[in-house]
Amino acid sequence: MADNIIIRVQSPEGMKKIPSTKRETAAAFLKKVAKEFGFNSNGFSVYLNRNKTGELVSQNKTLSLLKIKHGDMLFLFPSESSTSSGEVMDTATPHTSSSLPSVQEDEIDQYLVKQDGKIYRNRDPQLCRHGALGKCVHCVPLEPFDEDYLNHLDPPVKHMSFHAYLRKLTGGADKGKFAALENISCKIKSGCEGHPPWPEGICTKCQPSAITLNRQKYRHVDNIMFENHTIADRFLDFWRKTGSQRMGYLYGRYTEHKDIPLGIRAEVAAIYEPPQNATQNSLELLEDPKAAAVDEIAAKLGMCKVGWIFTDLLSEDTRIGTVRYSRNQDSYYLSAEECITAGYFQNEHSNPCRLSRDGHFGSKFVTVVATGGPDNQVHFEGYQVSNQCMALVRDECLLPCKDAPELGYAKESSPEQYVPDVFYKDKDKFGNDVTFLARPLPVEYLIIDITTTFPKDPQYTFSSTQRFPIENRDILGETQDFHSLATYLSQCTSTSFLNIVSDFHLLLFLVTNEVMPLRDSIGLLLEAVKTSNEDLAQTWKKSEQWATIEQLCSKSGFYINHRFKFCFHQCITSRV
Repeated sequence: MADNIIIRVQSPEGMKKIPSTKRETAAAFLKKVAKEFGFNSNGFSVYLNRNKTGELVSQNKTLSLLKIKHGDMLFLFPSESSTSSGEVMDTATPHTSSSLPSVQEDEIDQYLVKQDGKIYRNRDPQLCRHGALGKCVHCVPLEPFDEDYLNHLDPPVKHMSFHAYLRKLTGGADKGKFAALENISCKIKSGCEGHPPWPEGICTKCQPSAITLNRQKYRHVDNIMFENHTIADRFLDFWRKTGSQRMGYLYGRYTEHKDIPLGIRAEVAAIYEPPQNATQNSLELLEDPKAAAVDEIAAKLGMCKVGWIFTDLLSEDTRIGTVRYSRNQDSYYLSAEECITAGYFQNEHSNPCRLSRDGHFGSKFVTVVATGGPDNQVHFEGYQVSNQCMALVRDECLLPCKDAPELGYAKESSPEQYVPDVFYKDKDKFGNDVTFLARPLPVEYLIIDITTTFPKDPQYTFSSTQRFPIENRDILGETQDFHSLATYLSQCTSTSFLNIVSDFHLLLFLVTNEVMPLRDSIGLLLEAVKTSNEDLAQTWKKSEQWATIEQLCSKSGFYINHRFKFCFHQCITSRV
């Protein structure tokens, strides 16, 4: 037993302890190292010193003769050929930035990575005792993750930005050499051959860890901004006219939010309303055959799907136009079912991230609720669910409670599925921190609130005056067809063709209509709208496609003159 020793081996992927003996040869020890780290025999080198001196070569000398003792630290470095051919370690330890996969991050992430991010402060005339070029603790720049600074903002910021969180991870002396973001998994790890599969067997190697829910300290999006009130008002018109709730997808772009260090803002330029069945108390999404075309058009317009919005409105007094204030601290802000839906959407739109070995971490997809506020007026509240909630939803471990919308329920393990224990911490009546099993679970532990705003000076990606009918509103008698297109064009007062066609819903109709879809020939017009280029729009107007559109509109009972203004005329000869 006295011959048994343990040698520590430090690699770029972390440290491992290798059991050995004093009489074991260096060759046998190196084979153990290769097996433990998942290398071929020639895919790495081991050194006695961190500066790559004293290489341990494969030979018949014992570890005792090489003066390697119990508890010594050796240093492993992968060879260049191993790294280039992809023969890297397959281990559960965090990966360093050098071994992470190459990921194409979003433009806003690429921009923020290059920013300084520090919070610069002016010289305090009372506390600073140095010259104009000096710095002290009262005026030295702060890091973007400084919690005291965030807490003293007006209003206080509860969550640092995601990029500030990354700076915190990658700061310090090692510059984030061993920083890596791990996605939570609630599933049994595959490939464990030491026992029968679940439910007959499970071990500590393949068993997922228990989850203790914590309030997330960062958020991926720090602000949601609708470009103008018209976008929201048109969406609310459905509820005003029918009393039924409504859901839509938010399309826009991610930009820098300068009110928070390294913050991200989701700017909403349009709302697409998919097929759905709605009542006063429920929403049911239907299959959308146009979903891919909508995403494609948005991408060509320089936009993407940034979130979803739904209404939860109930009239309080129709005479003065007030609504009921139902979502508050005494009830709930998001129900468990809505949290699960938000988690599903966030998993579908994961955030590309260079510091995750999976290539993604979290999501920028936001949730907006149009509901009654404390003043009984319509308010827009923004949220996301935490990364822990995303994992629970992705692995089908979270259920809603039927009679308590503010409570979720962590599933119990069954022969078909193993579910790890989920806990949360709360205070008892004596003020002590107590851990509870998440059956049931207050969903407030899963929610991150996001400020939702409208700018003082409205912005318009699309036309501010024209209103083409919104899709999937047949129940209101608002249809998208060539008759409605002709009516729309007849009401246009602008002489600018670009201004006439700068309507998101009109462009969707031109691409997805069944009579003459322009999916393959509308690229030039979309580029014109994206860049606000009137010349490009005029060029497309002279195309055969637009001439055909004119003919289809004229057959709807309208005449198109050279300026594309339409005058209605009554047919007296035959059926229109």
